[in-house]
Amino acid sequence: MSVESTPSPERLPGIDPAASDRWQRLPHERSPWLHEEVASRMLERLQWFRQPPQSWVHWEPILGGLQAHAKLRAALPHARWRVASTQMARAQAATREPAPRSWLTWRRPEARAEDIAAPVQLVWANMALHGHPSPHRLLSQWRDWLAPEGFLLMSCLGPDSLGELRAVYRAMGWPAPAHEFMDMHDWGDLLVRAGFAEPVMDMERLTLTYGSAEALLAELREIGRNLASQRFGALRGRGWRARLIDALEAHGARDASGRLQLTFEIVYGHAVRVADRPRSSETSLSLDDVRAQLRARRG
Repeated sequence: MSVESTPSPERLPGIDPAASDRWQRLPHERSPWLHEEVASRMLERLQWFRQPPQSWVHWEPILGGLQAHAKLRAALPHARWRVASTQMARAQAATREPAPRSWLTWRRPEARAEDIAAPVQLVWANMALHGHPSPHRLLSQWRDWLAPEGFLLMSCLGPDSLGELRAVYRAMGWPAPAHEFMDMHDWGDLLVRAGFAEPVMDMERLTLTYGSAEALLAELREIGRNLASQRFGALRGRGWRARLIDALEAHGARDASGRLQLTFEIVYGHAVRVADRPRSSETSLSLDDVRAQLRARRG
C-alpha cells in the first residue's frame, strides 16, 4: 500500500525531517550489509545500457555501500567519478578521494547544481530516497547534475518492508516502528515530476533471518532509525529494550526452522534526463485566434 496516491513534491508524508537529518549526520563507520547486497544487484543493471558512463557521482557512498563503490570503479575503470554527501569530509576519507579534486564541496543537503563542475552521465543512489524528507528536491538536484541522456540508478525501501516488525508493534499497542514507504509506482510518478523521462521501476522482496532478537535489532540499528513523525516522542526508559526483545521473541514471525525473519521490499528504478527543449523564437497563431484576440480587446 502506498503512502498516498499522489506523493507530495515537498515532503514525504509521515517522516520527521529533524530525525532524518540527525541520522544522516551520525558518524557511520561502515556500510550496512543489506545496502551492499542491494548495490551488488544494482551493479548488474549497468549491462542494460548501450554505452557505459564516462563520468558518475555516488550519492552518500558510506550508507550506499563502500564495497559497491569499489566494484563500481572496477566496472567503469576509465570513467571519472566523484562522491556527493551531506558529510563530504567523511565520504571523501572513506573513498580515499583527495578533497582538492572533488567536484562537489557542499556541506548542506540542498546543494545547488552549479556546485558541480561538469555534468555527469550517471548518478548512483543506493538505499537513500526512503529516508529523505524531501525526495522531490533530491531527485531534482540529481537531474540537474546529469548531462542530457545521462541516467539515474536508484534503489530504496518499498511499502512491504518491516511488515513483521510492524505487526509486533501493533500487537503491543506501540506507535509504528518506521514511517510508511512509497511504492514503486509513486516513485515512478515522482521521477517524472522531477524532470526525468522513461522511468523503469521494479521491485523484489528479500527475507532475512536471525538467530535472536538481539541480532535482528543490530541489523535494524545499522540500516536506519525510526524516522516516523508519530513515533514515541520521549526518551525510552531502561526497561524499553528488554520489553522490545521479549515482544520480538514472543510475537515475531519465524521461518520453518524457528529463526526470526524480517522482510525488506526493495524498489529499483532508472530514468533518463532528456535534453531541455529550446524555446522557439517564433509563435504561430491561426487567423481565427488573431480575430478572437482582437474581438476580446474591443470588448
